[in-house]
Amino acid sequence: MNLTRTEASNAAGEHRALVVGASGGIGAALSAALAARGAVVTTLSRSTDGFDITDPAKVRFHMERLRGPFQSVIVASGILVPDGGRPEKSLDDIDADSMAQVLAVNAIGPALVLRHLPRLLPRNERSVTGILTARVGSIGDNRLGGWYSYRAAKAAANQIVHTAAIEIARKRKQAIVAALHPGTVETPFTKNYPQHAKSAPGEAAASLLSVLDGLTPADSGGFFDWAGKPVPW
Repeated sequence: MNLTRTEASNAAGEHRALVVGASGGIGAALSAALAARGAVVTTLSRSTDGFDITDPAKVRFHMERLRGPFQSVIVASGILVPDGGRPEKSLDDIDADSMAQVLAVNAIGPALVLRHLPRLLPRNERSVTGILTARVGSIGDNRLGGWYSYRAAKAAANQIVHTAAIEIARKRKQAIVAALHPGTVETPFTKNYPQHAKSAPGEAAASLLSVLDGLTPADSGGFFDWAGKPVPW
């Protein structure tokens, strides 16, 4: 667990943020952008902390060490395919082990984090939690097909976020929990897809934080893109 500023500096009134998956391109950019705003940022990542979002014991170990409240929480972990793989173009390409791994990182992992979220949020003030999913997880927006594992995993993550938002709102009326589509960001995650227009990580991070700034409790459980527009389920 890393702190971009010391715990001792967390005086009353400071904004505290948690970024899970902070070593990735978008996660690192979000951490830097929050710190630049003056937030006290706690980061968790596999490369720095040994935080494996697919391992329930490791998630529990790291999450139980955290002390809230956090006014902002962002889960930026995710994979497109396992190492060496490619998204499925057809049903013939489906592989059970690969699909299980994509689902573990993109859907089950965020659920394991969300399991520990309620105690880390303030009870009587605004908080915002953003889970990075993807537009391709939209069933209503799927017109091209393919990418079975990634689409299914992100659709599952969206359902998990929506359901968690309902539960969390029962005791934390000002909590906002939302699924976010960051757009296609220039990171190692997207390097094999030059045909897609991409934004720089810093630009994407600024857009996502702007979206989170503008959400209200009435938006909790929603699915929004980097421009703040609702994405169909």
